[in-house]
Amino acid sequence: MKPKRGYWGRLGSDIWKEWDLYLLLVPGILFILLFKYTPMYGITIAFKDFNIFTGFADSPWVGWKHFEKLFTSPDFAQVFKNTVIISFLKIVILFPLPIIIALMLNELRNMVFKRTVQTVIYLPHFLSWVIVGGLFIDLLSTNGGIVNKLLVSLGMEQIAFFLDNSVFRSVLITSAGWKETGWSTIVYLAAFTMIDPMLYEAAKIDGAGRWKQLWHITLPGIAPIIVLMFILRLGNVLEAGTEQILVMYNPVVYQVSDVIGTYVYRQGLGNQDYSFSTAVGLFEAVISFTLVIVGNAMSRKYLQRGIW
Repeated sequence: MKPKRGYWGRLGSDIWKEWDLYLLLVPGILFILLFKYTPMYGITIAFKDFNIFTGFADSPWVGWKHFEKLFTSPDFAQVFKNTVIISFLKIVILFPLPIIIALMLNELRNMVFKRTVQTVIYLPHFLSWVIVGGLFIDLLSTNGGIVNKLLVSLGMEQIAFFLDNSVFRSVLITSAGWKETGWSTIVYLAAFTMIDPMLYEAAKIDGAGRWKQLWHITLPGIAPIIVLMFILRLGNVLEAGTEQILVMYNPVVYQVSDVIGTYVYRQGLGNQDYSFSTAVGLFEAVISFTLVIVGNAMSRKYLQRGIW
C-alpha cells in the first residue's frame, strides 16, 4: 500500500499536474497581496500620533490613547447608535424585499412582461449615489419638488424631507431600496434555476397548490442563498451606506444620520485627525468581522448551513 500523503503533498501533486491552471491564479493572488494585505500596515496609525510629515516609522507610539478617546467620546456614542439603527432598519425592511419580489416574478408566466419588470427594477443599481441623491433631492424638494406639490394639492403641508430629523431616515431607507432591491432580486431569481422542476411536478401530482409549493419547495430551495446573503449583509452592518449618506445628509440632520463612515470621513479629512479616524475604522472592521464569524456559526448550528 502507498502511504497516505499529507495536505501539502496532495497540493504539490495537484500543482504539478494542473500547473497551467494554478498559473492563472498568480495575478489574482498578487493583486490581493498588493492592494488588500499590504495596506493593512496602515493599521499601525491607530496606535500612533501620526504626522504626515514624519511618516509611519517616525510617528510616536501612543498605545490605546485613540481608542480611549473613541469610547469616551459622546459624539461617537451618537454616531454608533445612528449606525446600528439605520443598518437595523435596512436589514428588517430591505433584506426581505428582493426575496418577495423574486418570488412574485417567479410566478409570472408572461416572459415579456417578466423580463421588462426585471430590467426596470435593476437599472437603478448602475446609477451612482451622486445621481440618485440629486434625483431624490429634486423629487422631495420644498421648492418645486413633485412630492411636495402632490401633498399641497391634497391639502397637506409640505415636508422638508432633507431637513427634518423625524423623516430623514425614511428617505435613506426608501432611496436605498429603490436603488439596490432590483439587483438583489436578480440573485434570488438566479437561485430559482437550481431547483429541480421535477419537484414541482411531483408536488402537483400530490395535490399541492401554489402556496404549498412556495413554502415547501421554493423557499427551502433558495435557503442557502438567503443565508449567504444575510451573513454577508451582517459584515456591512456598521457601514450603513456611507456613500449614500455623504451625498444626502447635511449638518441639520447629523443627529440622526451621522454614521461611523461619515464620522471617519469628517475626522480624517476634515479635521486631519488621521490616527483617531483610523482607530474608528479599525473598531468598525473588528466588529464587522466578528459579526460574520458569529452569524456563520449560528447559521451552522441552527440551520445547518453556512458560507464555510
